[in-house]
Amino acid sequence: NILTLEWQNRGLNLWTIEAGTQALTAGTATYTLPADTIDVIELTLRTGSGVNQTDTNVERISVSTYSQQTNKNTQGRPTQAFIQRLATSTTATVWPVPDSVDTYTLAFFRLRGIESISEGVTGTADMPPRFVPCLAAGLAYYISMKKRPELTQQLKLIYEDEIQRALVENGQ
Repeated sequence: NILTLEWQNRGLNLWTIEAGTQALTAGTATYTLPADTIDVIELTLRTGSGVNQTDTNVERISVSTYSQQTNKNTQGRPTQAFIQRLATSTTATVWPVPDSVDTYTLAFFRLRGIESISEGVTGTADMPPRFVPCLAAGLAYYISMKKRPELTQQLKLIYEDEIQRALVENGQ
């Protein structure tokens, strides 16, 4: 699992981007997103449904921008969102706070955490096949640090080569 965590820290793994929605409730500003959400990439405010559905951009703002809102309880059509990435959850705080004039849904694309590789023992690992050589090279590299330090530098080069190859292919 240390390798999948490292891959998440290196950047977007395109197979972990998922669309999601969160129904907004009048008078409620903060919503907890799915537990495996690492970050939110894009946000829109959805009103209506079917052929009458309209999506409008929601600007992602920083904690400092949100903290400078003079009245955080202002109600209206949300136009901004502060995403807070906590240790055990990710939350979205919208501003203005949704009013009761319309039915709002926050639609987003999120970066989902890679499922534990140990899940692959009895099922399918949560990675595309192009990352399997990278996984094998990475495991050899990490094991060498404990068991065969004289091979660590050589195995690190092989691992870095494999991960670059996988990331280039992933980006295409």
